[in-house]
Amino acid sequence: MVLDFTKMNGAGNDFVLIDNRAQKIKLSRDQVVRLCDRHRGVGADGVVLLAPSGSGKADWAWEFYNSDGSGGEMCGNGARCFARFVQRLTGISQGLSFETEAGIITASFQGDRVTVSLTPPKDLRLNQDVPFSVGGQAIHSINTGVPHAVLFVPDADRAMVLQLGPEIRRHPHFGPKGTNVNFVQRLGPSHIRVRTFERGVEGETLACGTGVTASALIAARLHGFTSPVKVQVQGGDQLEVSFKESHGEFADVRLSGPAEFVFEGRIEI
Repeated sequence: MVLDFTKMNGAGNDFVLIDNRAQKIKLSRDQVVRLCDRHRGVGADGVVLLAPSGSGKADWAWEFYNSDGSGGEMCGNGARCFARFVQRLTGISQGLSFETEAGIITASFQGDRVTVSLTPPKDLRLNQDVPFSVGGQAIHSINTGVPHAVLFVPDADRAMVLQLGPEIRRHPHFGPKGTNVNFVQRLGPSHIRVRTFERGVEGETLACGTGVTASALIAARLHGFTSPVKVQVQGGDQLEVSFKESHGEFADVRLSGPAEFVFEGRIEI
C-alpha cells in the first residue's frame, strides 16, 4: 500500500497525518510502527487519520495511534496539528470540531498557532490520595483526556526522566494501562517548565500537550497559579494553558501553541 502523508509537529511533538475521508485506509499496528520508525519510516511520535464524523455531532473525527501502534484517546499537540491539517485540506478559516475517544474537541486559529479545547479534566488526585512516592517526592495525578502523573522537581534539567519515568508509568497504582509522567519545575508565577515521559512512545518527547495541561492544572491547585499558565517544553517552545476554576472544579480548559507543517511525501508500507 502506498500512502500520501503530511509530516507536522506541535512544539517538537511530531506526527504523520493522513487524509482518510474516503475511508479506504485501514492501518495495522505494524504499519503504524513502520510509519513512526525514524530509520525505516517517516519518523513520528504518532499517526493521525482524518475521518468523517461518525455521530454527526462534530465536523470531523480522527483516528489516533501512538508510535508503538497502540490507540490513543487524546493528544493535545496532535490535536493542534490535526486542526491545521484539516484547515489546509478544506480551506476553512474559522474553527472546527472533531471527535476523539476522549470526547469532542474544538479548535480555533491564530496564524500558525492553534487553540484547542480539552475535555473536562477528571480524577484529580493530590499527593495524599496517591499511595506512593518516588525518592520521597510526592506524586499527583489527573486525567486531561489521557492519564498523567505529575511530580515537581527543583531543576528540570536534572530530572531523572528516563530512569523514573518508566517506573512510575507502569506502577500498579496506574494499572492496567499505565500513565504518562511529567516532571515539573516552577519558573515563576504561572510559569513552569515540563518534561514528559509518554506512554505509547515509551520515552521522552519534546512536548506533550495533555501533559502540559495536567501540569498547569495541578500547579494551579497546589501553588495558586492563575490562568493562563505559560509552559516551557523540552523542545524549546512555549505553550499556554487557560482555564476557569469554580468550586474546586476546572472548566473551559484550553491549550494554545504552534502547529507547523514539515513536509509532504509518499511512502510504501
